[in-house]
Amino acid sequence: MTDRSLAIEASHIEKAKEILIERRDTHLDSLIDRLREPRVRRVLEPVLAGEFLAPDVLDDDIQFVEDLGLVARSVGLEIANPIYREIIPRALTAVTQRSFPPIRASFTKDDGTLDVQALLDEFRRFWCQHAEHFLDRQPYSEAAAQLIFMAFLQRVVNGGGFIDREYAVGSGRIDLCVRWPFPGGVQRWAVELKVWRDNRPDPLADGLEQLADYLDRLGLDGGTLILFDLRTQAPPLPERCSQSELEHRGRRMGVLRL
Repeated sequence: MTDRSLAIEASHIEKAKEILIERRDTHLDSLIDRLREPRVRRVLEPVLAGEFLAPDVLDDDIQFVEDLGLVARSVGLEIANPIYREIIPRALTAVTQRSFPPIRASFTKDDGTLDVQALLDEFRRFWCQHAEHFLDRQPYSEAAAQLIFMAFLQRVVNGGGFIDREYAVGSGRIDLCVRWPFPGGVQRWAVELKVWRDNRPDPLADGLEQLADYLDRLGLDGGTLILFDLRTQAPPLPERCSQSELEHRGRRMGVLRL
């Protein structure tokens, strides 16, 4: 924007942010290169996955990644700023997005709102057919399922909406809020991602509580909980993929098991 007489609005900030991310200036490219370093991965991977740091992570590793400006310490470790919360998962899944099979479904309703159910149906079909292929090729294996969903979601909303991401070490989940402008306003859809791993109980109960807390913060009446079953003895994908809807703490919640 060069006309100084025009007021700066939130939409201008969003557009500038997207331009900055897509342009990938030199300092952003150098940070993306750092993601490949083992000591950076040891710190960032559990942050992205919402898991605890591994016992072999040293404080020097954390300090190194903090000095790079990638993480910040608050109650725990979290990605340092909103721009990096966007850049890091998009950088890690850039090749994945290009490798996706064509998505032919329409995800926009006649009134311009995002068709959430169509999006979930398409992702469930995609996951049942291609999950193993893409999981094996993710550089950050502990956060692979979450990154694949974010890549799929980015491909759907790219150019039409925005994704706000929240993740921190030890949180046990990733929270996403999709903001989708349409002629009547801005639609918001809350999604929580959790993973069921070996030697852990079914995360459904915790996930519903965490999603309810997230909806409280956003002031929304409902959202979606996606549970990835990555146990080594999990049932075959077609058998474990299911979708249901329930009410918890007065909120409508869709539950997608994958």
